[in-house]
Amino acid sequence: MVYTVSKSFHDFPCAHRRWRHSGHCALVHGYSRSFTIVFACSQRDENGFVFDFGDLKPVKAWLESQFDHRLCIDADDPLLPEFRAMEAKGAARLTVFEEVGMEGSAKYVFDWVQAWVQNQSEGRVWVVSVEARENVKNAATYRP
Repeated sequence: MVYTVSKSFHDFPCAHRRWRHSGHCALVHGYSRSFTIVFACSQRDENGFVFDFGDLKPVKAWLESQFDHRLCIDADDPLLPEFRAMEAKGAARLTVFEEVGMEGSAKYVFDWVQAWVQNQSEGRVWVVSVEARENVKNAATYRP
């Protein structure tokens, strides 16, 4: 038997660009991102929880450090040196990772939270999926 719970984290205003896109997504544009993370376990803890929601504060803090008022840039963006220069001048705070679109963002969050929750729960809890939402209309989900 597997138990699941989900936790949503909302309102992380940030910007990104999809530099390979042939249309307007190649321009820097912003959203207020949200993430919903589904956790699972086969054996609940002594309180009957999959995971105590109150213990997820480090996840929220990490999400804030990566997405709150950040400029998310692909690690292979050809303009990365210019964006780094903007950051050095105090004009932006960068978060650089492999693919900053919603699909890649969902995987980026999944990978970090999976490692964190496995460590915190001594392997008892795992992440099933992460939904990355750019607005009320558009979202992407990563599940391995």
